[in-house]
Amino acid sequence: MTEKYNRFWELDFLRGIAIVIMIVYHFLCDLYYFGLPHPALTTGIWIYVQRISASTFLFLVGISLTISYSRAFAKGKHQFSKYLFRGLKIFSWGFAITVITWIFYGDKFIIFGVLHFIGVAIILAYPFLRYRVLNLVLGVIIVVFGALLNRLTFGFRWLIWLGFKPEKFYYLDYFPLLPWFGIVLVGVFAGNTLYKYPVRQFKLWNLEKVPFIKFFRFLGLHSLFIYLIHQPILVFILYAIGVNIGF
Repeated sequence: MTEKYNRFWELDFLRGIAIVIMIVYHFLCDLYYFGLPHPALTTGIWIYVQRISASTFLFLVGISLTISYSRAFAKGKHQFSKYLFRGLKIFSWGFAITVITWIFYGDKFIIFGVLHFIGVAIILAYPFLRYRVLNLVLGVIIVVFGALLNRLTFGFRWLIWLGFKPEKFYYLDYFPLLPWFGIVLVGVFAGNTLYKYPVRQFKLWNLEKVPFIKFFRFLGLHSLFIYLIHQPILVFILYAIGVNIGF
């Protein structure tokens, strides 16, 4: 059964899964920061867990943008200003996180994290929302180029947001446009292929009432709020544990 103006439960469900994995990964990063026992995060399985979680989340951003665009287009309200203000709003939350992490983490503060990126990506993606195959081609090119760029370091810092990492750059949360904007564009391609007009173009059982599904859908529906509050909660818990163990 197709849906025209209701939310697609599978997208919220996948977003909820991704946000839970992200919280687990950030908890392990906090263990490292506080000097507590932790697994190796830059090698082995955890680096792939982080990349898969982030890629899923940003892929869904691309799909969601196409659905929003299609619905606005059907109503004759697909103005760029909507995406501009939305992008700036999310970017402002990212900037707030920059200030907070600068206060608490010093020179290890977040310069261009996932909210900075999503805010900019929403604005930059607007001209591409009407296209399909073009986004797949551009997306793959950006991902490949960004992956190659990620292996290099540079002697300047002003292009960190683009993907040019300076030497000895430590980051708590880093999502440059290269390669991550490519993931968003691939998501735009998928959205215009799988959710045209916007109607689901494939058959799927309606499982939205299943408790397991409902739980992760709830998390997916509130992913921004969860992202904003999860880290303070984790840090508070670790501080409390640290006091008990003499940290």
